Amino acid sequence: MAQSNKKNASPLEDRELLRRFQEILIAHEGQRHILVLQDFPDPDAISAAYAHQLISKAHKIEVDIVYSGSISHQQNLALVKLLGIELHPYTREMDLAGYAGAIFVDHQGTTARKIVQALEKAGVPVLMVLDHHEEQSVIEAEFTDIRQVGAAATMYAEYLEQGLLELASGKEEHIMLATALMHGLITDTNSFLRAGPVDFRAASFLSRYRDPDMLERIMGQEKPKKTMEIIKQALEKRVLAEGFSVAGIGYLRSDDRDAVPQAADFLLTEENVHTAIVFGMVQGSDHQEAVVGSLRTSKLALDTDQFLKGALGRDASGAAYGGGKHAAGGFQIPVDFLADSRDDEFLDLKWRTYEARIKQRLFEKIGFRDWTQDSG
Repeated sequence: MAQSNKKNASPLEDRELLRRFQEILIAHEGQRHILVLQDFPDPDAISAAYAHQLISKAHKIEVDIVYSGSISHQQNLALVKLLGIELHPYTREMDLAGYAGAIFVDHQGTTARKIVQALEKAGVPVLMVLDHHEEQSVIEAEFTDIRQVGAAATMYAEYLEQGLLELASGKEEHIMLATALMHGLITDTNSFLRAGPVDFRAASFLSRYRDPDMLERIMGQEKPKKTMEIIKQALEKRVLAEGFSVAGIGYLRSDDRDAVPQAADFLLTEENVHTAIVFGMVQGSDHQEAVVGSLRTSKLALDTDQFLKGALGRDASGAAYGGGKHAAGGFQIPVDFLADSRDDEFLDLKWRTYEARIKQRLFEKIGFRDWTQDSG
């Protein structure tokens, strides 16, 4: 098994990763693979998955990109529509037995639990895991590349620069790919504010092929009214303590889930706030429910991955409910048995119970006890 978990490592400096990536592609030529994205995929995940799909296509490997949840962020919708990226929403009726292998990009399985369990049941082996978050040690794969760089798009840009797929400046498909990766890189590094040398080098490579006008159209999408309402709700319900701003925003439609990280981004801009955490209970169309949350921080000393794991713990299988990377993190807690009730009184009780428990765990981790009073 080839594996990298070096901080700021680069395939440009580690040719073994490139060699093993190529070996996997050659060994599985002619097969059909499933590429699993995290629930509610972001631009970085979508663009990296698109890169993997085109790289695999050159080796006669068919790749279906699958996700659970929904795509609701206005920039994500624009990215998928303008570039014609085909994504498949996961359903329980999906026949997974026809796939010869699974690929995980921009996550390590902890944020796509339903699909991971379904793949295990169908006996589909995991071939590759490529991610830039902290190592979760959940999934075993033939090839693993886990590095602390700014974006998964950075990793794929480097593989492309090494010739895993030779880009041509006049080929429309390659222009769209470079544009998508540049978008993923920009969004996951907060417009390069969190970028490192490896990310800037990747951006320099992609700039030779990307379409600036199309990129501007994708990134210029306005926030919908519902997102603005959720941000307003987070502002009204926030609790301030020791530089932290924590807001529980109640029930959300699956289509509005992407408003959660946008609300966290907004709360982080408040004076004297170095860390913002926003969470809500998402109700999916499949009657599944989960508490989802986002963390954003400007505090250099705060390890987001360790903070969320320490505060929220793990499930019965040992998988952490939360995790992250430098300056950003997220969590997802399945509701399971208590899901899918239509009784208003029960729904209110359920939310208040989850909200109180999550706030208790977060504020205990912060070391702040008197969180029950309204500090906002």
